[in-house]
Amino acid sequence: MKWNLRLAAANRGIWKASELQRMLAERGVVISAGKMSGLWSGQPNTVKLDELDVICAVLGCGVEELLLPEPERVPEPTPATDSQAAAVGQARAIAPRARTGRSLPPR
Repeated sequence: MKWNLRLAAANRGIWKASELQRMLAERGVVISAGKMSGLWSGQPNTVKLDELDVICAVLGCGVEELLLPEPERVPEPTPATDSQAAAVGQARAIAPRARTGRSLPPR
């Protein structure tokens, strides 16, 4: 996913992170300067769903304008190897354990 807050804000005439930060605070979402920097730069660490609701309300946009899918960045599935195929649907041989009279600790 690509975070697109800066462009969405610019489309509405908001050019400074501090301006958006003030607008969010007016709606009850106080965001630290560090987190706001991450949101504005396009690399947020986290975005809570309730914060996302307020951001959408302040900007008058939907989530689809803030989060852009990037399916080309998703890796292709790797072909299964013989050991993976056996784990999925085939029975494997079970090797007996040595009987020393003591049980093993839990894993």
